[in-house]
Amino acid sequence: MNTLPIIEIDGRRLYYTFIAGAKNILAHQNYLNKINVFPVNDGDTGSNMATTIQPVIESIHPHRSYKITADLIAETIIANARGNSGIIFAQFLYGISKESGNHSSITIPQFAEIIRNSIPYMYEAVANPIEGTMLTVIREWSEFIYIHREIITDFNQLFIRSQDCLVKSLAATKTKLLVLSKANVIDSGANAFVLFIEGIINFIHSNNIRSLLHSKTEALILPSNNEHIQQEVKFRFCTEGILKNLAVDQKILSQILQKYGDSVVIGGNEKTKHIHVHTNHPADLFQQLKDICLVTFNKADDMLRQSDAIFKRKFKIALVTDSTCDLPQELMDLYQVNMVPININFGESHYLDKITIQPNQFYSLLEKHSDSPKTSQINEKAFVNLYTQLSAYYDSIIAIHLTDKFSGTFFNSQKAARSVYNESNKPITVINSNNLSGALGLIILRAAQAIEAGNSHDEIVTMVLTWVKNTYIFVSVKTLKYMVRGGRVSQFKGIVAKLLNINPIVSMDQNGASYVFGKTYSQQSNMEKVMQHLGSICEGREIWNYIVLHAQNTAAAAWYANKMKAYTGKEPLAVVNISPVIGANAGIGSAAIALMFK
Repeated sequence: MNTLPIIEIDGRRLYYTFIAGAKNILAHQNYLNKINVFPVNDGDTGSNMATTIQPVIESIHPHRSYKITADLIAETIIANARGNSGIIFAQFLYGISKESGNHSSITIPQFAEIIRNSIPYMYEAVANPIEGTMLTVIREWSEFIYIHREIITDFNQLFIRSQDCLVKSLAATKTKLLVLSKANVIDSGANAFVLFIEGIINFIHSNNIRSLLHSKTEALILPSNNEHIQQEVKFRFCTEGILKNLAVDQKILSQILQKYGDSVVIGGNEKTKHIHVHTNHPADLFQQLKDICLVTFNKADDMLRQSDAIFKRKFKIALVTDSTCDLPQELMDLYQVNMVPININFGESHYLDKITIQPNQFYSLLEKHSDSPKTSQINEKAFVNLYTQLSAYYDSIIAIHLTDKFSGTFFNSQKAARSVYNESNKPITVINSNNLSGALGLIILRAAQAIEAGNSHDEIVTMVLTWVKNTYIFVSVKTLKYMVRGGRVSQFKGIVAKLLNINPIVSMDQNGASYVFGKTYSQQSNMEKVMQHLGSICEGREIWNYIVLHAQNTAAAAWYANKMKAYTGKEPLAVVNISPVIGANAGIGSAAIALMFK
């Protein structure tokens, strides 16, 4: 090794050092996913760390000043941190940024002080710090650096000689945590930090900045759950959120999060907090949080469904849909249906349909807000993520989505399916239901039962295409106010309809476009008109099943249920509070029947 001693680090050297460490994590992210068993074995540590550090590589440019570069790295990491380990690592870097003073360059003693003073930022972020994790390895590494701050005068040698300390600390994680010992693995988050420092050491040995900057980082390898040891899923959702304008201190925020679950981590800075918690009730959590802050982003990964795919999968074919599918959760769980939520925004507040906001909570907000909520389609990356996971454990995948006339979700799912198929060679068929809500729910249920019956992938796809044509929904709208708000009906038409007390009946045509099936002068009249219409279209056909739906209108739902029971001789499959994404336009008070013919 022919490298000159480095006695001070400026902003450019800090940048190159970080990039070297980050690229080594990216190169090993699949391995980190595979050994991830703590705090839960959801196989995503590598992916989360990759998501956390990748934006620095893509968007940051080095500045001569150490302080400015440290701030840029910390700000970027905090904004993009994901997962338990990602947020802890971000807090460590935030600590480095905060403790760096205004130095344009730093010496080893200064660096040692900064590193040591950054450790509390990590520990304070974690509600219940556990030793034998990333926390321990970073702390013990910082202690080595501090002890040797006056002994070693070359940064290169300081990092190289710290490797033995890291290796020992990492190996010890297996003995400090029982779950790691049982699985015979080291802690994944701790290993990510060791890989980060080893990447820096590799850069020191090569001393080739050009090669470092032009080397290609591997594409993100998505979560790949391991099968080391089955764990009880105590809390279903791995939940994260970005909070702004927080009205309480971190201690109170931590107490709120701990009330809802475990694995609580609070990262971020004075302006923005990034929370992480495992919980069974993400919607209730975010309902409480909205009263003390602005939630600008949230996510909630279904760890129960992930665990089922590894250890308890019932079928060889995975079934996927989106959150406009109105089917009771018990049936979704019974058939292990994978549901991807559509995004909903009330102003700057962000929610995930049916995950971080439930229908009754949504309609309460809808009634209070003067502005219409905005919905956005599920992006391609979310589907790539899911299909990559499922293709590791299932023989094939069938996805059925809401009509492409209402959302680009179907097309994004299609693109993701093609991408994952090219990698996995597992069949993935994406079907446009030309429908939504309870109608989509009936199609999903029948497909699930066909999977359960042992039908082949191709047989089910053929049957689904037939069921799509035999499925209908009729929505009795109580008021056009919400359609006017959302821009689907002009204000002029809304005023006229209100003056004349016109209540439309909305349905879906065979191409998946909505149309006004009829108009009456009261909701009761248009509900009766729906029943009359059913009498004509049902002639010579038998109803396989039906679902009654409503938007906070249990009286109308009960009326429909009684009429349909008298007509068909059987109870509705379910009475469901209609999906927020659909209810945002249909409006409070709407009621509907969805049915499928045999």
